[in-house]
Amino acid sequence: MNKVETMHFTFSDTVAGYVTQYDKEGDTFGLKTSDGREFTVKLKGNTYALLVRNLGEPYQDSTGQIRAMLTEGRYLYVYGIFYPEGGAYTFEAQFIIFVGRRPGEFVFERPDWWVKQIQELGNFYLKAQFRGEPPNFDNYRTTITLTGEKPTDNYRQETDTISRLVYGFASAFMLTGDDRFLEAAEKGTEYLREHMRFYDLDENIIYWYHGIDVHGSREDKVFASEFGDDFDAIPAYEQIYALAGPIQTFRVNGDQRILRDAELTVELFDRFFLDKEKGGYFSHLDPITLDPRSDALGPNKGKKNWNSVGDHAPAYLINLWLATGEERYAKMLEYTFDTICAHFPDYDHSPFVQEKFFEDWSQDQQHMWQQNRGVVGHNLKIAWNLMRMYGLKAKDEYEKLARDIAERMPDIGGDRQRGGWYDVMERMKQKGQDWYRYAFHDRKAWWQQEQGILAFQILNGVLGDEEFLKLARESTAFYNAFFLDHDDGAVYFNVLANGIPYLMGTERFKGSHSMSGYHSFELAYLAQVYTNLLITKQPLDLYFKPYTGGLKGNTLRVSPDILPPGSVKIDAVWADGNPYRHFDADGLTVRLMDAVTDADRVKYQVRLVPTA
Repeated sequence: MNKVETMHFTFSDTVAGYVTQYDKEGDTFGLKTSDGREFTVKLKGNTYALLVRNLGEPYQDSTGQIRAMLTEGRYLYVYGIFYPEGGAYTFEAQFIIFVGRRPGEFVFERPDWWVKQIQELGNFYLKAQFRGEPPNFDNYRTTITLTGEKPTDNYRQETDTISRLVYGFASAFMLTGDDRFLEAAEKGTEYLREHMRFYDLDENIIYWYHGIDVHGSREDKVFASEFGDDFDAIPAYEQIYALAGPIQTFRVNGDQRILRDAELTVELFDRFFLDKEKGGYFSHLDPITLDPRSDALGPNKGKKNWNSVGDHAPAYLINLWLATGEERYAKMLEYTFDTICAHFPDYDHSPFVQEKFFEDWSQDQQHMWQQNRGVVGHNLKIAWNLMRMYGLKAKDEYEKLARDIAERMPDIGGDRQRGGWYDVMERMKQKGQDWYRYAFHDRKAWWQQEQGILAFQILNGVLGDEEFLKLARESTAFYNAFFLDHDDGAVYFNVLANGIPYLMGTERFKGSHSMSGYHSFELAYLAQVYTNLLITKQPLDLYFKPYTGGLKGNTLRVSPDILPPGSVKIDAVWADGNPYRHFDADGLTVRLMDAVTDADRVKYQVRLVPTA
């Protein structure tokens, strides 16, 4: 029984926590939340239990083992009903979700958990988009329903959603070696180049269309964005994410045409988006004049934001540096993170970073829907990427800001009662308020869970703080317990605060302007990298299939991400299944075979191991 004051009604909810004890006589157990509050949970005769399972795995019932599994320290979820009675309340369990078979076990730390998950994600999107036929992006649809269906009449193909799906397929190949995924990634990249790319001969730059409208055999190109926040402008983030899929594909195949596209798109950023006087990148350009200060941009005139400044790094720039090792991209990364550290923290006023700015870096707190609000996932994304950059350049200010975010967000943007991460919140409390308010709702989006998982995984992997590992595990458990769609495949867009899927409007889709094969695939790829190489210290296999003579010095760079220097080495390499010894174990490079043609490409399997 627990004290209750004014909430005299029954309600159902989820509580996540650690078992403190089991009382056999009362058939109750204690459950302590992540932030130290303890609940007494009453078991019923029909309380049932299950084990967290991966995509593609069968239901795993644990009902018969409930009481034996209620061991001290075990982390689990209880969904139940609160009954106010006798000046207190009783919390009766409807069902329990265990995150491991044994105490201290987390099923998602298995060395192939995310490999299997990305395989299932890839299978879902191949089936949804191409219906078992060879990948043909003429048939691609931006909109995919909950069950994987898509419209068949006139439709729009958005550049960024294709690119994000291409990213997913390329990442799936890297973890699984399944050639179907590489075929889809390469055909998708080629489709982007043929239909969505514009090469400006006069300026010697490349920019990317917002998308194309398909009417039967005719297509109409849409240059300026038609998304509400960016209408009739060229937003930086659309140009940024147009590179996400091709660059991840370039990491696999070394296609020099992709590299050239990236170089000329970076030229677009440096010559037109970059503010050479006050620093950072403008958020929008006029589609006619390419002027960020054009009056035609309306509320987007002369603005900067998180997406235009910071999203370069995770979307394409880190992967471009990993693939090339070019100093130009290392310097651009450093410039990006120096800019974030200089202008985004606002801790004298709010626990959230500031995300919207005027040209002179004064704060824009009246912009469209965001106003003076913080996106939880953007804060976490900054911490995650700062720690990646820390492996390339270990600046004190990178670690400090990452720690600041990691110490503030769990109690404000995180749900310490149920688990998971919230969406958009007011950056400041008003007079008389004890809680930071949710801007629109208290739902939890799949992409923001990714940021929390990866942020705390790499924070623990780099800095070694056990609290970060605890938060990483709790974040990962919530995602795998509630976001995986075991009926129709892939992952849900949103869940309610208690973990129940929210299936209304566009948030019931598996493909939309906001959702494609990016965040769920990126999470699977990098969570496997961080889990195996930084946390559980297990080997990790990656796959590559480069074109002959495409890579500089005929050298393949295989570092899976920017990790702490010297933390990983190559243990073994296979070329088309045969042992291959021409590699630099500590330099994380493979010397490619010479005597093959593009039609006879070699698939390299590279086994990476932690050095510790």
